[in-house]
Amino acid sequence: MRLHDVYQALNSDAIRVFVSEDGMATISCSFCNLTREVPVAAYRGKQHTLKTRCKCGQIFTVDLEFRQQHRKQTQLKGIYQILDDTGGGSALIRDLSRNGIGFTVSGIHNIQVGQNISIDFVLDNPKQTELKKQAVVRSVNKNQIGCEFRREQAFEKDLGFYLSA
Repeated sequence: MRLHDVYQALNSDAIRVFVSEDGMATISCSFCNLTREVPVAAYRGKQHTLKTRCKCGQIFTVDLEFRQQHRKQTQLKGIYQILDDTGGGSALIRDLSRNGIGFTVSGIHNIQVGQNISIDFVLDNPKQTELKKQAVVRSVNKNQIGCEFRREQAFEKDLGFYLSA
């Protein structure tokens, strides 16, 4: 096996690349250190993992990270309500950020992208802080729901402390 092949096998994990607000990603080849900016806005909301080939011939996988805030993994129980609708139910909050929330629901639901929801949950911090947030549904993948908090509710002191812990 050639040294190049060994290097490629050892570095088969995807490289995480953050995407700027203008839709550009700065990708660096770990083999030759060549860096280039690539427009990737067309991949927002679609495919986030790409195979790319550097000018040196190295092929590697890139994970595009469109999120602007770090998400904390959680296992919190909550209740959601679709505003302007009769739907709602229990939720398991899987992750939280300052700007949004990801949760799963059980059973059949009628949640759709663009709907406004209210979600109530209790943080697992020492104060057992109760939060009630309003959000817009941004993604629905079977029973996995991703939401963005409404701007006027995005930052909350208790949530900020919780996320930094």
